[in-house]
Amino acid sequence: MHPRLLKTFLAVTLSRSITRAAETVHLAQSSVSDQIQTLEAELGAALFTRTKSGLEPTPAGLALKPIAEELLRLDGEARAAVQVAAGQTSGALTIGALETIASARLAPWLPGFQAGHPDITLKMKVADSGTLRRLVEDGGIDVAFCFERRDVTKGTGDEHLARRTIGAEPLVLVAAAGQGVAPRDLIALAALRFVATEPGCIYRHMVDTAFAEAGIGAPQIAAEVGSIGAIAGLVAAGAGLGLVPRLAVADALARGDLTELTWPGETRTAPLTMMWRRRRVQPPALRQFLAAARETLVPDRVRAGSGPQSANRPKVLFPNKS
Repeated sequence: MHPRLLKTFLAVTLSRSITRAAETVHLAQSSVSDQIQTLEAELGAALFTRTKSGLEPTPAGLALKPIAEELLRLDGEARAAVQVAAGQTSGALTIGALETIASARLAPWLPGFQAGHPDITLKMKVADSGTLRRLVEDGGIDVAFCFERRDVTKGTGDEHLARRTIGAEPLVLVAAAGQGVAPRDLIALAALRFVATEPGCIYRHMVDTAFAEAGIGAPQIAAEVGSIGAIAGLVAAGAGLGLVPRLAVADALARGDLTELTWPGETRTAPLTMMWRRRRVQPPALRQFLAAARETLVPDRVRAGSGPQSANRPKVLFPNKS
């Protein structure tokens, strides 16, 4: 079974669609169909059945899935071991990140890394936290940068993931420009309206947790939106307050579109985490990338104690150097 066929099989298993699988593996739909038929002929069994909801794995397909995942993992480790033994340093990496982290933290740093490592090709994928984790687990991306939920518990698959907390990003309470001071306590603040993302999103979790940990019910949500940019826009228009990582609204604060209010409680931060899949042998390109990221991190203590008076001071997590 060629790894290419197994990768296509897993893409169809995940997406339940030839069309979406073709987009994932960058092939024509006809090529995806041909590869699935080739694999079925080789194994002597149908791997999918068509239903109203899409392509569903047959019992044979379900049996193949974990084995295909293991075979692809071994294929990757074999290639990495050969590269290490041969002294190769080149390679291609796909980096995943939340949109906010990609634009505010990685974009200023990646050009410097690429200048110092011209033999490493980088691609960026922007997605939500849940998708990033799944892509790391499935091998769709090599490393992900996201905010970690403080209440996260280890579950199935966690033993395959390595994490490193690389910063503690301050959360800021923002309001429309010219708005007065915030209430003196969280109870009064919870009576006000907030703009937030939908339940399940890491940014919504930040809002809910900030009040829940103080024993206070979540505030009324004036609007649920799909991005930090939309939150900033609605808050600037006066739709409600927002509680977001400072890096997400630093430009809006600097322009005066938003104003930062004093949070009437314990200082809030969001752990910024780098995540990758554990391997017996890491590909040389990934090893160099992880090492460069570790070497250029700003310690958490540099970020400690940030408040409204420092809203316009730039905070650099990744200095622009190789």
